[in-house]
Amino acid sequence: MLSMCPCLPPKTELTSPFLCSALLCITPKERQTEVLGRIFDIFVMGRKRDSPSAASSLLRWLRRLPMKMKVFLGLTFAAVTLIILRLTLGSHIHKVYIISELCHAIGIIVLIYKLTTQRTCSGLSLKSQELTAIFLVTRFVWSVYIEQNIHTILDLVTLVSTLWVIYMIRFKLKSTYIKELDNLPMYYIVVPCAVLSALVHPHTNYFPIGRFFFAFSAYIEAVSVLPQLRLMQNAKVTAHS
Repeated sequence: MLSMCPCLPPKTELTSPFLCSALLCITPKERQTEVLGRIFDIFVMGRKRDSPSAASSLLRWLRRLPMKMKVFLGLTFAAVTLIILRLTLGSHIHKVYIISELCHAIGIIVLIYKLTTQRTCSGLSLKSQELTAIFLVTRFVWSVYIEQNIHTILDLVTLVSTLWVIYMIRFKLKSTYIKELDNLPMYYIVVPCAVLSALVHPHTNYFPIGRFFFAFSAYIEAVSVLPQLRLMQNAKVTAHS
């Protein structure tokens, strides 16, 4: 390593701690802080640049993997995470659900702030927001009918925020909405989810309509991001064409 210290010749190497100590001893007090900082840069920061961290090595290894292996590792990680959460939290798993609902509500509020300040909704899928509103309405009705607890309040806050986002896109920021890219038909998602909810739903003591609402909201929530992904894909294709 080459020294950057002003008290040594330009190409003197600081390979010994004793040399560094001697250098500090002969350096005037008013310049010792500067010299010490340069020694730190040479030994510590330079060493970090020379030897990559474990995290960067892991990321490079992951990038070299085939896509199928990446998907397999991702699914395995998700499954293991869910199992660990189930084993560690036990009966307190509903707290994670509350945290996720709270994060969703905060995310929508942040989105409203961005739309209000930047005055554009370019790149945002209206259909994803409408699907979000659909599953929130369904879940809110089910929650009012069954629970009437903190989940109901969080769903109401998120629903109102989502409806405001839809209003902003449809009316206030209509000129910046790229409708031709947001072209995934809604019935491709809503109809299959409704049919699946009628066939596959949790067996509880509630009325059948309550089971249907619960399953329908869960299925719609799981796929509500598809229009947004389709819009991003269309935008990428348009940019490369």
